[in-house]
Parts: sequence; C-alpha cells; structure tokens
Amino acid sequence: MEKTLGILGGMGPMATADLFKKIVSLTKADCDNDHIRVYIDSNARIPDRTQAILYGGESPLPYMLESAKKLEAIGADCLIMPCNTAHYYYDELTKAVHIPFLHLIEEAAKCVPEGRHPGLLATSATAQTGLYARAVEKYGFELVVPDEEHQALCMDCIHQVKAGQTPDRAVFGSIMQNLRDRGADIFIMGCTEIPLIFEWLDLKDDAIDATEALAKAAIRFCGKEVRE
Repeated sequence: MEKTLGILGGMGPMATADLFKKIVSLTKADCDNDHIRVYIDSNARIPDRTQAILYGGESPLPYMLESAKKLEAIGADCLIMPCNTAHYYYDELTKAVHIPFLHLIEEAAKCVPEGRHPGLLATSATAQTGLYARAVEKYGFELVVPDEEHQALCMDCIHQVKAGQTPDRAVFGSIMQNLRDRGADIFIMGCTEIPLIFEWLDLKDDAIDATEALAKAAIRFCGKEVRE
C-alpha cells in the first residue's frame, strides 16, 4: 500500500528543497501519477539547532513538535527531517506523533562500506553530541572528525550555503584534507547543506550523501521503487 510522506523542513529551506528534488529524481516513475504524495512544512522560523544545543539559544523543539503534529494531522503516514543536527531531538519528536519517523543519521550510517574509515562533515553540534559517532559505531566503524580549527571552518562553509553563497574551494578542500590526515578515507555529508557544497564545487570525492540515503529510505517506505 502506498503511503503519504511528510517532510519536517525549513532547516534550512535549500536543504529541504534538495531532499524533495532527490525524492522526485530517485523515484522510479513513468508519469506524474507514479510519484509519492508529499506534504512539506518548510518552517524557516525554527531556531538554530547548533545555537540551542551548544550555546543555550532558544530551543527549536516546540517549533519542530508543532510541525510534526501538523504533518500527521493533515495525513502524513511517515515523517522525515532533512536536518542532521535536529536529530538531537529525535526521541522527543517520535514520542509526540503516532506515525513512523525515519532517522536520517541511521540511514546514512547504514551506507558506510565495510572496511572504510568515515570522516564527518557536519555542524559542530552534530559532531560534539556524537550523533554520528554512535550511529556508525553500531556497524563497527570509528568516526573521524576534524580538529577544532577545521570544524570551525566547516561551520563557516555551512553558514555560507545558508546565505546562498558558494564556499571557497581551497577552504573546503582543507577540511577534507584534515580528515584524510586524521585517517578518513570516505566522507559522510552529515549536514544537509554539505551535498550542496559538493554539487556547487563539482567535487568527486568518495562520500556518502545522507540526504540521498534518507530519500531512498523514504521512497521504499512509501511503497515505491528507487531508480538506480
């Protein structure tokens, strides 16, 4: 039975659009009617997750709870959320609804190939709270994170994307090189702005796109086939 999908979005809007685009492009469909019905609540007023988690800023949880409940009320059979850092609040969100809520980070962790050493490209909050470290550890991997200097540069690049700006290739390249120097041989795009950086800079490095992993999981959950 086909299911309707709800996207708890807005964190940020461009990342939400990227997820929806990937759902559409990755769904095996011959016409419009073959696609999934999708409800999107892109609430850009949700407070910054990193500011809340690390620096005591306003909590985004009440806003996310409102969005999740709204999506369930209008008929979503399943929820997804294109923001890695927001999964810090995943348990509270799942308790507030009565429908399945696919986990972005878990879907990405499943994609790490055997024998590889994943390096994380993500917000400081995602890195420091261990969201990815715990997820990949379940599959037998040890996560590599940037040093403090390059993590700060990664945050700068993410903020540039949110402002509609393309990060400097050399700066972003230095972050990836720092991860390589620390033992990584594959990257996890662990912030939903990171795939946009790869796209805009036309990067071909071996990497796991968490947004794409979530899109594929949502397509399958909703009863459709993934276009390979």
